[in-house]
Amino acid sequence: MQNSSSWENGEEIWVLETNMDDCSGEALGYVMEKLMNEGANDACYCPVFMKKNRPAYLLKVICTQKLVSRLEDIIFEHTTTLGIRKYPVQTTRLERERTEIDTKYGRAEVKMVRKGENVRCYPEYESVKRICENERLSFQDVYYEVKKAFEKTAVFRNE
Repeated sequence: MQNSSSWENGEEIWVLETNMDDCSGEALGYVMEKLMNEGANDACYCPVFMKKNRPAYLLKVICTQKLVSRLEDIIFEHTTTLGIRKYPVQTTRLERERTEIDTKYGRAEVKMVRKGENVRCYPEYESVKRICENERLSFQDVYYEVKKAFEKTAVFRNE
């Protein structure tokens, strides 16, 4: 399955979470990759302290309701957790649109985010990475150049 970084308006979104104090870093990295590949909208680890002051990680996963069972299966199969908390959440999302723009390095994909009349641009990681590797440039330089190219064309999108 592919990573689904968006959901339909009104679709119920869920948070899955669990604490783990006895799972290896390698296993945690593998689980994160599996969750994202299976369609989680997002996932993260936060350092926490559990009973008896043991250091641990809190895994949080955001997903659509239809993926809850599949993602729980991955967490149970590949970690040491004994239980998963889950709950629906309400979300507020800005209007967004993916598009491609021309830069001095070629085409780059960006995400345009709107709030009222304001439009912001976020260069897509894979586009920036591709340009960096092809042109042997730094990530920061390419990211800035893509944003600059967007700002030159954004006047037309704001009207």
